[in-house]
Amino acid sequence: MTAGTAPPMQFTFTDIDVAVRLAEALVAHVATPAPAPLDYAALLAQARARHPRDAVLGRATAVGIGPKLLLVALFCQQHEYPNLAALAVHPDTGQPGPHAAGAVAPGTLAGVDWSGAGAQLAAAAKAWRAAVPARIKPRAERPADVAWYAWFCSHRADCAHVTAEGKKEIINLVMAGLDPETALRRVLAAQVAYGAPAAA
Repeated sequence: MTAGTAPPMQFTFTDIDVAVRLAEALVAHVATPAPAPLDYAALLAQARARHPRDAVLGRATAVGIGPKLLLVALFCQQHEYPNLAALAVHPDTGQPGPHAAGAVAPGTLAGVDWSGAGAQLAAAAKAWRAAVPARIKPRAERPADVAWYAWFCSHRADCAHVTAEGKKEIINLVMAGLDPETALRRVLAAQVAYGAPAAA
């Protein structure tokens, strides 16, 4: 896939914005001596420490991290960098999720020139944002919550396995412009792919 090509999954502006912050945090992380893998929450914490006033990043959840890391992996692939996203791992298993195309050996990070990554990341984000369909329009939290609750009331059985964090991510996705059903499907898939426990 070449730079500027639309990613294979439908991403939102929120996915893109958070992915950029995560990539920036990972680039900073690999500049430290012997960078260790980071669990999802630790990676989000590092990104938030760099951008404490970013409200979108502040709402991001560990269960919703997958698509953002897929974008980080895509960026690395496009620019022939080691896959930074493979450093993000599940807190319980210590293993990366579907975003990792192979492990990142410490030796592959040594000597990599990341000096151009900031400009390259900005260009990639611009291309990805241009590929977001016009129908995907962000909305405020209250209308998103109302839309989700209305859908939930008539589809309770479909939502039986949504965790508390999963519900938060569904609201994030509806705020990002996805319809409630698509948001639910994406969160349920993420709970499986990223090891989130099912709701009791």
